[in-house]
Amino acid sequence: MENTQPQLFKVTIDGIEVEVEPGTTILQAARKIGGDVAPPAMCYYQPLKGSGGKCRACLVRVAAGSAKDPRPMPKLVASCITPVQDGMVVENSTNEQVLSTRKAIVEFLLINHPLDCPVCDQAGECDLQNFAFNHGMATTRYEEKRRTFDKQDIGPYIQLHMTRCILCYRCVFTADQITQKRVHGVLGRGDAAEIGTYIEKAIDNDFSGNVIDVCPVGALTDKTFRFKNRVWFTKPVDAHRDCPTCSGNVTLWYRGEDVIRVTARKNEWNEVTEFICNTCRFDKKSTSDWVIEGPTKVSRSSVISVNKARRDAIIPDFQKKLAAATYTDVHEERDTSQLGIQQLPPERFAPVLPHANDPEP
Repeated sequence: MENTQPQLFKVTIDGIEVEVEPGTTILQAARKIGGDVAPPAMCYYQPLKGSGGKCRACLVRVAAGSAKDPRPMPKLVASCITPVQDGMVVENSTNEQVLSTRKAIVEFLLINHPLDCPVCDQAGECDLQNFAFNHGMATTRYEEKRRTFDKQDIGPYIQLHMTRCILCYRCVFTADQITQKRVHGVLGRGDAAEIGTYIEKAIDNDFSGNVIDVCPVGALTDKTFRFKNRVWFTKPVDAHRDCPTCSGNVTLWYRGEDVIRVTARKNEWNEVTEFICNTCRFDKKSTSDWVIEGPTKVSRSSVISVNKARRDAIIPDFQKKLAAATYTDVHEERDTSQLGIQQLPPERFAPVLPHANDPEP
């Protein structure tokens, strides 16, 4: 019997070889390996067709195009839209040019993005926060005035804060592919581009809440959850219900015994696996409405996990690098006479013990 299975391509990424089917992108192949081998992505979203190629966060270097043509590609390529070839060699976290370019991408994304994480509902589960911590710098060179927009209600459940938007187009692709009447999109060009609704229409279809889940920043927020709680104080639980409109598979976010938020489930790459309807998201916020499956699996490096199990927390590489760069070794034998500091005798640092005649505190 003739074998009809497609021939697999062998691709080497950061020294690790993996076999994938023809048509697979470099990013998808890297995700198959997992870990730090997978490039970050701010606009690519696997469930959404046509996404990717806009934020340039996933740029990698192709050191060898293929086994037949081993010449390197002249420029860095977007791994989310570049298909693999048999024998391709890719450098991601092992290439200095890629890492330095990634820092520049973080700078560009933060040019207009406000640093309002302390008041943003997306804090703690923000893709841009993670991207900046892992690949950004501790300082900024930008001095010009940032562009600002007024907050806008684009429906009964969604508020648009365009000042935070990075124009990833995820919400546009979501509305295009899971609804029949998209009424919002990207208006204007260049530095005037913004997400908006046509003639101030409201987004009111039954799956409109999914644009909140796909937004990588806090540009689209849930008005029923806005300013109610911090995500690291909540407990996520997987649950489901028999819903006639969607799959009914969701994540319930508890604070105490109350369900304060309902979201679609996400995979390890923070992507929604099954879109849910507005009835499940906004109207079913009682435990009796759901069948509880168990605690949601949370990454150990997430602040949600840190709040629950601090001993198992993993310090991000960015914080380690920042601490190493700013650390100064203190030598007690150093000469402080030039600094105007008076050396005190050791007995001055002895603990003060209570005297028998001292009054009780």
